[in-house]
Amino acid sequence: MDRKRLLTPLLVTTFAALALTACDNRNDTTVGQQVDSAIANADRSTENARDQMAETGRDARAATSDVVRDAGNAVSDAAITASVNAELAKDPALSALRIDVDTSGGRVALKGSAPDQVARDRATQLAQGVDGVTAVDNQLTVSKS
Repeated sequence: MDRKRLLTPLLVTTFAALALTACDNRNDTTVGQQVDSAIANADRSTENARDQMAETGRDARAATSDVVRDAGNAVSDAAITASVNAELAKDPALSALRIDVDTSGGRVALKGSAPDQVARDRATQLAQGVDGVTAVDNQLTVSKS
């Protein structure tokens, strides 16, 4: 029991000291000011989130545009290759089977062999006549047979 008698005044004194300390550290802001500050912080957070969403949307649109453009280029390049092959196959002196046509970004590369210089030059002209061709790199070699 002696311990309880000594502990009780000690606890009361400690509690009183803490209460007095809390009174000395008064916050000069009112509850209304604290609410206004919280609302302002929430508004800033909402605005930041809206800005980040808008930026993400712009990034997504740009990425989608790039994918669509690249897909369109791939289809165009395939169509150009098919058209150049068709034109080469129409020419009796040129063998579409002996000429490899590669297209990238509208640029056509011709690889393989032609029977003579005239046919080699004609292959360039035929490729240049296809819609969408921007350049022709004629790497055909003249065969000596």
